[in-house]
Amino acid sequence: MNKVFLWWLITGSKGGENRAKIILELHNRPYNANKLAKKLSLDYKTIRHHIDVLKENNLVKSTGETYGALYFLSDEMENVYDTFLDIWKEFKDNEDK
Repeated sequence: MNKVFLWWLITGSKGGENRAKIILELHNRPYNANKLAKKLSLDYKTIRHHIDVLKENNLVKSTGETYGALYFLSDEMENVYDTFLDIWKEFKDNEDK
């Protein structure tokens, strides 16, 4: 996965900030969509949408396809997590200006 793609996914597309927050939470531990929605104070359908985007781009995996499935970061995302953190930090620093 290249850095340009991560930049686009997080900073260059609508909903990128929510996707980043999901990645940050899933780095700490797996969640199901309902618990993640509560943790991030977002609508369940919003979480499901962003999880689907992250899954389609091989950043998130799940234990299954049914309600209650646990989501966690893919190996590919774990491998570029430090790059993601750099992007997130720069995004947040620029947002504060």
